[in-house]
Amino acid sequence: MTTEALIAQLLTTPEAPSAATIDALHQLLDDSTIEESDPPLGVREAAALVKLSPHTLRYYENEGLVRPARNGSGYREYAAGDLRRLVFLTRMRVSGMTMQDLKRYIRLVEQGDTTIAERRRIMLDQRDRITRQLRELTLALEATEYKIRSYGGPDLSSRPGQAD
Repeated sequence: MTTEALIAQLLTTPEAPSAATIDALHQLLDDSTIEESDPPLGVREAAALVKLSPHTLRYYENEGLVRPARNGSGYREYAAGDLRRLVFLTRMRVSGMTMQDLKRYIRLVEQGDTTIAERRRIMLDQRDRITRQLRELTLALEATEYKIRSYGGPDLSSRPGQAD
């Protein structure tokens, strides 16, 4: 599946992630599945695909997180590898990873395989932060559901995306 198709599958699914969505994410994070034959995208097209603003893409470039090539006219061209990195960066930002940590991680990636142990440590620490966030969000959701029930609102089975 092309990088664009994988990103579309990942980012256009509004409900809870399905097995297919998780598989698409894993394929996007696996550099061995990059199809270099995919034509590069301009900044507007790339931004629309990954659901970020062109300004954010330029900011990430200025911060050294992504380095799109430039065409003969000087316009940015986001290849499949750049798009996949943007997906990774977006997932990490959504999970609360700081720009400082992201920059450190990307610098390590660019240094090659000798930094795998340190990158793994960063990802383990990030997983711990996400797990704590999930626990806190679960408690916040439970408090919200309790209040809804106390006001006579619908029960959990009435929420969009929940099975009846």
